[in-house]
Amino acid sequence: MTDTTERLIPTGKCFCGCGASVGLGSFFARGHDKTAEAAILAVRYGSSVAQLLQHHGFGPEKSVLDAAVDEGGWVICENCEYAGAPASVRAHRRKYH
Repeated sequence: MTDTTERLIPTGKCFCGCGASVGLGSFFARGHDKTAEAAILAVRYGSSVAQLLQHHGFGPEKSVLDAAVDEGGWVICENCEYAGAPASVRAHRRKYH
């Protein structure tokens, strides 16, 4: 997988647009990443994760988790069905296995 996404550089201001100053290397004030995520869903997809998934062709018959493993660099825990980014799966294994 080749990443063609533009590399972002923290600016010292919260990326949600609230104007708050943030620490060195941070994009968001505490909790504002989730606020921004909910706001973009509302703006683009009507506040529903289900609508977002459907818009991109995912849902009960087409798993977004399978696509993340196949195309997005996610992995599956070797001991169970947990799927996530490699660091997330390592933390999951330490905690649960």
